[in-house]
Amino acid sequence: MNLPINIIIGNGISLIAGIFLLISCIVNDEKEAYKYQFLESFILTISSVFFLSWTGVTTMGIAATRNMMVYKDKLTFTWTVLFTVFAMVFGLMVNTMGIIGLLPIVGIVQLTICNYYLKSIKAIKTSFIVNITIYIVYFFAIYDFASLIIQIITASIGLISLIKLIHDEKANLKYD
Repeated sequence: MNLPINIIIGNGISLIAGIFLLISCIVNDEKEAYKYQFLESFILTISSVFFLSWTGVTTMGIAATRNMMVYKDKLTFTWTVLFTVFAMVFGLMVNTMGIIGLLPIVGIVQLTICNYYLKSIKAIKTSFIVNITIYIVYFFAIYDFASLIIQIITASIGLISLIKLIHDEKANLKYD
């Protein structure tokens, strides 16, 4: 495989995934947020192949499956544990990038646990922002600049959306 061409193709595919990530941080409906998170993870599974990131392929595939289960309200405690174990075991088995290859594993474990326990849109948005921060470092390290830029923009938009949501809730409490 030709690495420079792979990087260009991978960045193009990642740009599409990034659009879904942006949308997931803007919507204020939990179910809709996870639908877009599924699409983002599924597409990043494909782009990870072009970056030769087998940890990314593994963890994004697991994340896509998990996000679909969250979207369909099927994520149980047992599935949460299984997804966490699968991500750690298979992620470590295919990791060829050392410490950088551990970041997608940390990211999927963090978000899997949050997916199960967090139910309010504020908490979900906060967990997305934390997860995005982990992936900013990862995408920089693997030269996925499209995802890096989208992640930075998304973190900013997500943070603004979260602040606006908190502000609106406080304003509504004043008038109740």
